[in-house]
Amino acid sequence: MTTILERRGSESLWGRFCNWITGNENRLYIGWFGVLMISTLLTATSVFIIAFIAAPPVNIDGIREPVFGSLLYGNNIILGAIIPTSAAIGCYMGREWELSFRLGMRPWIAVTYLAPVAVATVVFLIYPIGKGSFFDGMPLGISGTFNFMIVFKAEHNILMHLFNILGIVGVFGGSLFSAIHGSLVTSSLIRETIEK
Repeated sequence: MTTILERRGSESLWGRFCNWITGNENRLYIGWFGVLMISTLLTATSVFIIAFIAAPPVNIDGIREPVFGSLLYGNNIILGAIIPTSAAIGCYMGREWELSFRLGMRPWIAVTYLAPVAVATVVFLIYPIGKGSFFDGMPLGISGTFNFMIVFKAEHNILMHLFNILGIVGVFGGSLFSAIHGSLVTSSLIRETIEK
């Protein structure tokens, strides 16, 4: 058996940085999409925090008085609402694809992680564009989220939609299947303690 030793001293700083970013030995895989995701996520988080504290009032429908959503205008953490949109949502999907590629897996593995990305993209980006205003998007905040769900239900009757029903059946069926499978595997791992 032959062992090949590499000399690390001759590698440049940029080469070591690239190997660290794309290396699979890290506890948390970063990747090039991860570099984009971390920068956009930090930007979106800092802007969201600043907006949650001091965002000016906005006119939602153009016919009523402006809505005050920040803490400086008398709201508390429960009533505050800010509408987010970030490029970090798409970078998360790219990071999952890049990790699958680096590990030699099929690129379709990343598609299995697409569900939360697709939901966030639809709720925070596509739905407001379809409604004609980003003020119709789902705001981040407890009361804002519940208000969005009630208005969405009233306008679109989504609870009786076939795809919503199938999605709920799939979620509950998947959790039931996971619980049954987990209990079966766990019960087969336990050794019998009664010995004759």
